[in-house]
Amino acid sequence: MTIGTDRVLCLTFDDGPHPVHTPRLLEVLAGHDVPAVFFLQGDQAAKYPELVRRIIAAGHALGNHSMHHDDMSDWTLGRIASDLLETNAVIRRAVPQAPLPYFRAPYGAWGQTPTVATALGMRPMGWQLAVTDWVPPGTDELARRLTEGVTPGAVVLLHDGGGDRSQTVDAVDAVIPPLRADGWQFALPPLSVVSADG
Repeated sequence: MTIGTDRVLCLTFDDGPHPVHTPRLLEVLAGHDVPAVFFLQGDQAAKYPELVRRIIAAGHALGNHSMHHDDMSDWTLGRIASDLLETNAVIRRAVPQAPLPYFRAPYGAWGQTPTVATALGMRPMGWQLAVTDWVPPGTDELARRLTEGVTPGAVVLLHDGGGDRSQTVDAVDAVIPPLRADGWQFALPPLSVVSADG
């Protein structure tokens, strides 16, 4: 199954891992047998390495989301590289053998980050649907935005860290069954997805 075919989408989660919301989300995804990409923030991965291991053990993919979620849009190549390498090192302390194939810039403020990420062997991944869950509008509204906003091949931007993400977790739990009933499938993106369009 590949992203880009009809009625296939990819769920991605930024800013974690979080000690409350990431475990709940992992339970929800496991219950529905849905894979996802977790874009890890380095300082969070350093605090909760056991959650990084749980994400990998559950069959999900990892991405680099910078060390401290800084706006890197005007950073030099060297400063970006230092940050991404530090983030990778923190994640690899938790899961030494796990692939780290993706990168996403905090705030979607890409600057020169795609050049550096690609040179370090990571594919920059943007998104096609952001439901603005960082300003929690209520579980029902998030579910509506997800259900009505998905398009074939969409990479969906969600969050498991950075604040109270209980509404996000509940919305994901609520929308997977009706989306599946409507013919949608959930998959990890191929490495050829290099769009930085978020």
